[in-house]
Amino acid sequence: MKHGKNYVESEKLIDRSKLYEVTDALDLACKASKAKFDETVECHIRLGVDSRHADQQVRGAVVLPNGTGKKVRVCVFCKEDKYEAAKAAGADYVGGQDLVDRITKENWMDFDVVVASPDMMGLVGRLGKILGPRGLMPNPKAGTVTPDVAKAVTEAKAGKIEYRLDKTNIIHCPIGKVSFGAEKLGENLETLMDAVVKARPAALKGQYLKSLTIASTMGVGIKISTAKYGN
Repeated sequence: MKHGKNYVESEKLIDRSKLYEVTDALDLACKASKAKFDETVECHIRLGVDSRHADQQVRGAVVLPNGTGKKVRVCVFCKEDKYEAAKAAGADYVGGQDLVDRITKENWMDFDVVVASPDMMGLVGRLGKILGPRGLMPNPKAGTVTPDVAKAVTEAKAGKIEYRLDKTNIIHCPIGKVSFGAEKLGENLETLMDAVVKARPAALKGQYLKSLTIASTMGVGIKISTAKYGN
């Protein structure tokens, strides 16, 4: 694969064989960012679990102290008595059957997070084949199925992210924008890593954290030492 000039220039700054400390890695990611837009910094955490086993699933949600830098559009499914509270918390769309119809008939998907009260899951469940593949299906573990929809909206707007394993046992999560700088990105990364470490499945006997890599949208992957987070 042929890379662009900016990528090649960035690559010269990074030693691929080295495991960097968190601050050094984030400093490098910011310095190596050459794009004309504010790149997102993502972290990729490879775990020593087997996601095919139910007792080795790792999934949850965490509010990043500095947010993600992204404007999050929230869609809420709830009964009418909660409409005003959801809107006051900042929900972009609030409804019930009307939203289901809009999604199924008009292929409308102008939202980033879906929140639902438990009494609406029978209705929202019909959207499983549409929302599921996009990672948008509300889930109690992520705090997006809750009686307190207003709180869930507030958290989503504040920078709450969901972390979950993909099929190769890697978690991919945004931790902010290059413009945040290394310090704020570091605070976000520490918060995420703390949550992931605490989510270690009891059934796992071997090494938990296999590798940790960060990269900006157009940048080069930078490997970080996981020693400080334990095994």
